[in-house]
Amino acid sequence: MNSNVQLVKTLLKYTFGLVPIVAGLDKFVNILTNWTQYISEGFAGLLPFEPTVFMMIVGIIEIIAGLLVLTKTKIGAYVVSGWLVAIALTLIFSWSYVDVAVRDIVMAIGAFSLAELSKNSYVRANN
Repeated sequence: MNSNVQLVKTLLKYTFGLVPIVAGLDKFVNILTNWTQYISEGFAGLLPFEPTVFMMIVGIIEIIAGLLVLTKTKIGAYVVSGWLVAIALTLIFSWSYVDVAVRDIVMAIGAFSLAELSKNSYVRANN
């Protein structure tokens, strides 16, 4: 594989592997932010439990997604990309934190790009 392509793939792999793990772990301690602020009141009212419990479940999903990127990059990158799009759509539909939604869409494109690079991780030696 071309060394530049390999470098980009490696950077994306560790970015989309480690960031979801860190964000997922933070759902339990709220050092980076109070994650429940991103849940709309309408959605929070539909939950059968407290928003903090919901965010802990989200944290577990994010940790698993990050580990999946690190171990099965192609599949994990598609999962992270889809997860980020789902988060962005939720924020857009509630029309709150639209700036975060835009950032998540950009990150989803990056994760999708990693998945595509992983799918086509071969390059002929002549190129």
